[in-house]
Amino acid sequence: MEWEIVIGLETHAQLSTESKIFSDSSTRFGAAPNTQANEVDMALPGSLPVMNKGAVERAIQFGLAVGAHIAPRSIFARKNYFYPDLPKNYQISQFEIPVVQGGSISFFVGDQERTVNLTRAHLEEDAGKSLHEDFTGPHGESSTGIDLNRAGTPLLEIVSEPEMRSAAEAVAYARALHGLVVWLGICDGNMQEGSFRCDANVSVRPKGQAELGTRSEIKNVNSFRFLERAILYEARRQIELIEDGGKVVQETRLYDSDRDETRSMRSKEDAHDYRYFPDPDLPPLVIAPDWIRRVREAMPELPAQKRARFESELGLSGYDAAQLTMARSSSDYFEETAALLPEGQAKLAANWVLGELSAALNRDEIDIAQSPVRPAALAALIARIIDGTISNKMARDVFAAMWTGENNGDPDAIIEARGLKQISDSGAIGAMIDQVLADNPAIVEEFRAGKQKAFNSLVGQVMKAARGKANPQQVNDLLKEKLG
Repeated sequence: MEWEIVIGLETHAQLSTESKIFSDSSTRFGAAPNTQANEVDMALPGSLPVMNKGAVERAIQFGLAVGAHIAPRSIFARKNYFYPDLPKNYQISQFEIPVVQGGSISFFVGDQERTVNLTRAHLEEDAGKSLHEDFTGPHGESSTGIDLNRAGTPLLEIVSEPEMRSAAEAVAYARALHGLVVWLGICDGNMQEGSFRCDANVSVRPKGQAELGTRSEIKNVNSFRFLERAILYEARRQIELIEDGGKVVQETRLYDSDRDETRSMRSKEDAHDYRYFPDPDLPPLVIAPDWIRRVREAMPELPAQKRARFESELGLSGYDAAQLTMARSSSDYFEETAALLPEGQAKLAANWVLGELSAALNRDEIDIAQSPVRPAALAALIARIIDGTISNKMARDVFAAMWTGENNGDPDAIIEARGLKQISDSGAIGAMIDQVLADNPAIVEEFRAGKQKAFNSLVGQVMKAARGKANPQQVNDLLKEKLG
């Protein structure tokens, strides 16, 4: 039987406010346990939550960026179940009326554009953290501590429709969503610190069936690679279980990256299990049109807008424009580089940013902001390709030298020191071609007999004679001319 995977993602983005969503405790990462938890976070009697305006504004920004409806009036509810690391034993979240409703995310899977619709995005608080210390007591007991520093940290939970059909598509969606929240500045996107983490709802069904299968939820996956592997494993597990006569049960599972498998944590709760009811300590959240207008006016140019501009004004393909606008830092780097080049050379700049530069960044595992080759230097290198000083192949060698800081990363100094200037004198190239033709009459005859490979062989001989320094385009043009 042919199976179809159905995937929906619930993503928790930690909002970039300096204080928590309902208290003035700091959200700074890495503080000593329980040093950033006040009476509200610890749910001491008589303490009351107060809404963080900055968290609401970040939710509005996200809603505007994805084309969603911003609810003029939304409410907070208490989500009840046992939290060992949330003292009040309920989470303040949104249920019936979320602040952001609908919207969509567009992205590329390979060279195919996809759009996934969003169900909602709602504000809520994070729980604390259980710390399983490496300690054994006198009777062999282990030690677990509770750190409440994260309790009350503001989260925006972004819920997609179950419209993804492969692990690769889910990862591409998650990357696009990650890029957007970082672009807007509403989340730092640090997955290692838990600022951006995904829950994947995975089910399978026979190809062509409309009814959804029973889903499992894989909790708190904090890397794109692990997300892909977790979905692939879980889909395979469910298919094998059904084909062996078993039945998938609705449950929450944990992905173990060491064993590359998912494991059952608990049976999956439905909404009624949480006993939601409006929080009596928080009034409805009212967002006036004027507030939305002010937030909109303060927002940066969005990825979709910049992508459209790259296509219409700079002539880039949809795929190149989408890749360059995955991150704000990459798009800024490209724009700064392209602005220093002659008009009409944006495509060449895009090729270098997406090609040689990206490869070097990935190899050294650094962000583009830490690139040793800055936009002005890359533009200077590309300019030497455009004016014929060096070939594209030579330029890759020069770039490698720039990356290591040779001659202070100055492309002109590197070209001069290495003697890489391209031979563009037609007379000199013509003389080399004449000599190659005289030395290789058999290859010339093969070309005249219609063998195209013979032409390529002659080009190679000329480039060898020129020690790779001849202008390749001039070699091709002059060789064709001399061969008639």
